[in-house]
Amino acid sequence: MIAMFRPLKILLSATRCHPTRCCSDFVSRMRYVNRLKEDDVACAAALQNAHIFLFHRLSPLLKRAEHGTFRPAVLTCSDVQLILERLGSDRILLKESVLIGCSEQNQAQFCLDVGDLDQAAVEEVCEGSFIDLRKSFLLLTGSEAPLVAKGQALLRWHQTSGFCSATGQPTHRNQAGSWRVCSSSGIIYYPKMSPVVIVLVSAGKRCLLGRQSSFPRGMFSALAGFCDMGESLEETVCREVAEEVGLEVHSVSYSSSQHWPFPHSSFMLGCHASVNPAYTQLNVDHSELEDARWFSLEEVNLALQVKTPPKRGDPQVLWLPPKHAIANRLITEWTDHQRRSEEGE
Repeated sequence: MIAMFRPLKILLSATRCHPTRCCSDFVSRMRYVNRLKEDDVACAAALQNAHIFLFHRLSPLLKRAEHGTFRPAVLTCSDVQLILERLGSDRILLKESVLIGCSEQNQAQFCLDVGDLDQAAVEEVCEGSFIDLRKSFLLLTGSEAPLVAKGQALLRWHQTSGFCSATGQPTHRNQAGSWRVCSSSGIIYYPKMSPVVIVLVSAGKRCLLGRQSSFPRGMFSALAGFCDMGESLEETVCREVAEEVGLEVHSVSYSSSQHWPFPHSSFMLGCHASVNPAYTQLNVDHSELEDARWFSLEEVNLALQVKTPPKRGDPQVLWLPPKHAIANRLITEWTDHQRRSEEGE
C-alpha cells in the first residue's frame, strides 16, 4: 500500500528560522495571533485596524470578482462602523467580532455576524451577497474557503455556547473569542471539533464512492463517519466501511486532515483503505447512503475534469467534491498513485 504520509521536513521548512532573523514570518504571525488571544487590550486595539469578514446568520458575505468568480468581502473596521451607523445599529456590535487569523501582511482578521440587521440592506450597502456556506464552498478558491469556514465555525460555537453545561449560568467570552468562561464556576470552554474519518476505499484500479440524498445531483464522495468514543482511527475506518457498504478492510493508511464546518465543525481525518479485489460485492446500508458504486480509474479521471456541477436537464455525469475538500485530495492522490504505477515509478 502506498505510504500517504507527507514528509515532515517539508512541513517544517516553512517555519525554520532565517539565519538573519530571530524567527520566520510564519512564527511571527502565529505568536502575534496568540498574543491577541491572551491580551484583551491588544486584541481590541488590533480590531481597529483589522480586516473584517461579515456573516448574516452564519452565511458569509461574498462579492463577485472577475471572470464570474466570487471572493469573501473584506471590510475594514471603519467600513463596518459606517454600515452599522447607516443601518441604525449600535457600534458596540463590533465588540462581538471574533478573531480568526492574521494575513501575511500581519493584518489581524476578524469575523462578525450581523444577523440582527436586515439582510437586503446590508447587501446593498456592501454591494455583495450573503450566500449559504455550502454553496459558498463551490464558489470560493481553495485558499479562501478554509478561512470562511473557520469564521462560521467560531461564530456558530459562540451562538450555541452562551450557558455553562455544568451550572446553567451565562458564559462570557474573551475579546478574541477564543474561549468562554462560566460566570459562576469559572469553568473555561474552548471551541471543539468532532473527529470524523473520511476514507477512500480501493480495490486494484477501482475506487469506491458513495452519495447521500442531500448531495447535489450527480455528486459522489469518499465514505465518512464520526469516531465513536474509545475508537482508534483505524478501528473507525474498519467499522464505518463495514456498516455502510458491507466490506472488510485489510489495509489502512493516513493521508491528511482538514477542518470541515459541516454539520457542526468536524475534524476530518483522511485515510486510504484497500479491500481484497476478490471480495468487492457491495451491501449498501440505505439508511446511511443513497448509493455507493465502484468507479474505474478512467471514470474518476474524467470526473476530475468537471469544473462545475451539472445543471438540471444536463446528462448525468459523475461529479466530485471541490478541490479544497479533503475528499477531492484523497481521490487525486489515488489517481496519481495509479498513474505512477502504470508508468513504473
